[in-house]
Amino acid sequence: MDVDPEQTYPTVGVLNRGRGLLYRDPVAGSATSYKKLNRIGPGVLVYSRLKAFEGAITVTAHDLPESFASQEFPTFAFAPDADPDFFRILTTTQRIWDALQGASKGMGGRRERVKPADFLNIVMDIPPLSVQERIVEVIGAVDDQITTLDAEAGALAAVLRHRRADLITDDSVEAVRAEHAFDFSTGVRRTPDRATGPYMTPYLRSANVGYGTLDLSDVLEMNYDPAERKKFGLQYGDVVVSEGSASPNAVGMPAMWRDELPGTVCTQMTLLRLRALEGICIPEFVFHWCMWAYETRAFLDVAGGTNIKHISAKRAKGMAVRLPSLARQREMAVELDATTSALEAIRAEAARLREVRARLLSGLLDRTIEIESAERGV
Repeated sequence: MDVDPEQTYPTVGVLNRGRGLLYRDPVAGSATSYKKLNRIGPGVLVYSRLKAFEGAITVTAHDLPESFASQEFPTFAFAPDADPDFFRILTTTQRIWDALQGASKGMGGRRERVKPADFLNIVMDIPPLSVQERIVEVIGAVDDQITTLDAEAGALAAVLRHRRADLITDDSVEAVRAEHAFDFSTGVRRTPDRATGPYMTPYLRSANVGYGTLDLSDVLEMNYDPAERKKFGLQYGDVVVSEGSASPNAVGMPAMWRDELPGTVCTQMTLLRLRALEGICIPEFVFHWCMWAYETRAFLDVAGGTNIKHISAKRAKGMAVRLPSLARQREMAVELDATTSALEAIRAEAARLREVRARLLSGLLDRTIEIESAERGV
């Protein structure tokens, strides 16, 4: 349709890996360079010609309000023997992402495109309508369980954050400078001369630290001499904090080290290491204080820099810590750790169900699982 300069158009895009629509801010007709827009209606298949090779395809919701997109987003209505809900499920599978990648043509990367004619030439084994509808029912039942677990996890995560904040900021407890509660250290800089040597040692960097978790799938090594190993080596219960990042959401992200890897593991200077001072606090308190400082953006508030924010050990040492007695710290840790464990259990169950869903859907599509047995299982 032609763009009217006097009108405003609610616009959408398509997220990769079959994750649905991306809802963008409305665009005034007078502010866009597009002369024509595609109307995106409810219950239609839409994909991104430019990002199809990344699995940017979905079927729109049945109640989608009037929306528009550029002509880079072709749409397709469904034939009578095709269930839109079945194809919405299909767009979340690796098999259709692979098919789109195979149909992509161009010079590579962002220049690749899938033309509508090439999309329509994709051949897939699609079951009859009655089977499509039954697959929708089976997978829908699993999806409902996953949605319920995700909602339960979200609610419990909010409870955990609020309770942690209440405990950490108890104004009946005296405040001290963080350096009087925790021992601070920063790791070494990664330099070319450390790339080889007789004391190659695994080390953690900011890329290994997530929100309360460690990702140890890609741990690098560099040369630390014996004195450096002693100084920068992690001990059980140490808390590592992402010291700086261009992304505000990553600044101050903490995780606890629990001897997940054998032997000596050190830190790079992209991390702050906080350690409980013996007789003053316990490691679990350090961890929950750091989680609070991240969740409330207290770490970000003390960070310096313009494009890349850095906390620095000097700034972190000056932060206020409400430091209760050791006995009270233990009580707080027991409560917060119990809630954390419950949250992790719910998330683990949701992750398990997602794996079950993927295997079940794959089996239903390639017919190694009969729909009748799947219905009994659900």
